[in-house]
Amino acid sequence: MGFEISKTIEEIGLVPVVVIDDASDAVPAADALKAGGVPVMEITLRTEAGLDAIEAVAGSAQDVLVGAGTVLSLDKAIEAVKRGAKYIVAPGFDAKIVSWCIEHDIVVFPGCVTPTEITMAVGMGLKAVKFFPANIYGGAKAIKELSGPFPDIRFIPTGGIGLENLKDFIIPQVIAVGGGWLCSRKNIIEKQFESITEICKKSVKIINDN
Repeated sequence: MGFEISKTIEEIGLVPVVVIDDASDAVPAADALKAGGVPVMEITLRTEAGLDAIEAVAGSAQDVLVGAGTVLSLDKAIEAVKRGAKYIVAPGFDAKIVSWCIEHDIVVFPGCVTPTEITMAVGMGLKAVKFFPANIYGGAKAIKELSGPFPDIRFIPTGGIGLENLKDFIIPQVIAVGGGWLCSRKNIIEKQFESITEICKKSVKIINDN
C-alpha cells in the first residue's frame, strides 16, 4: 500500500497543505481540489478541527488521498491513521513516528533539511522526505546540492512556494511540491472553493508544461 500511495503522490506532483478551522469545510475543500486536478490533501493538525476533518474526507471523499500534516507526536500519528489518514507528514524528523509508520506500512515524510537529518532518514529506509521551509533552507538549489551525496533520496519541498516560483521546483529530485497556496486557509474560511479549483488548475498546467 505504501508504494502505491507514494506513486500516486508523485503522479499528481502537488500536495496541498490544508488548514481546516471548521471540519464541515473539509469535504467541500477536497471536492474543490479534485475538480482542479489535485485529488490529494495534507490536512494539518494545527487546529482542533484537523482530526475531524481527516475523518470527514476519509469517509465522504474517498477518491481524494488524505494525509495528516504537522504531526508532532507519535500519539497524533496513531490517532490520525485511526481517523483515516493514509500518510503522515512531520515538520521535523522524529524517529518514533518514522519507526511506527514503517512498522505499520504507513507512508511517512519527515522534515529533513540537513545532511544529518537526511542520513537518519536514509538509514531507516526512507526514499522521500519533506523539505521545509524550502524558501529558508535554500530552495531548489539546496535540493540539487543535497542530491549529490544522497542520490537515492527525493524531496517534497514546502514553504514559500506559489504560482510564481512553482516551476523552479519541477526537478528530478522532487517527488511533489507542497504548499498552502493550492488551498489557502482564507479561501476555505470564505468558502471560495471555486478559487481553490482555479488555482489548482493553474498549478497543474505549470507542472504539465515543465
